[in-house]
Order: sequence, then structure tokens, then C-alpha cells
Amino acid sequence: MADKSAALPEDIAKLGFEAALEELERIVGQLEKGQVPLEESIRIYERGEALRRHCDQLLKQAEAKIEKITLGADGAATGTEPLDVD
Repeated sequence: MADKSAALPEDIAKLGFEAALEELERIVGQLEKGQVPLEESIRIYERGEALRRHCDQLLKQAEAKIEKITLGADGAATGTEPLDVD
């Protein structure tokens, strides 16, 4: 099993969320069809896992930046607080 703390390949680390997700979806599609030779399946599965980790990291970074608007009793905005995603 791959080490989850391993550094991402440089080409994956440079991808934005949408591009990484699109490539991950292509890989899943290839694997689901079951028409890829075993060695190629292993290679693209490992790349898919790295893409998944990258997407997860990008989502966590985005969540950390999001703030929730707080409202007063009158419904007017009173400020912001960190978004609780749990």
C-alpha cells in the first residue's frame, strides 16, 4: 500500500482542483471498464490515489479559508466566524 505521507509527483502538485478531479474521473472510468492490462491498471491506480490525495488537500485548504457570516437578532450581518464543517 502506498505511503499516504509521500510527496506528490510534481506534475500532480501543480494541478488545480478541477484539472486533478477531471483526470481522476478519467482514471476511474478506465478502471471500471476493466479493459486495461494489469500493469497499466496498477500504474494508473497509483496515479489516481495521488490525484485523490491532492484533491483532498486542496479541499481542506479551501475549507480553512471559508468563513461563515454571523447574523444578529435583527438578521443583519454582525461579522464572521470559522466555518464548522464537521
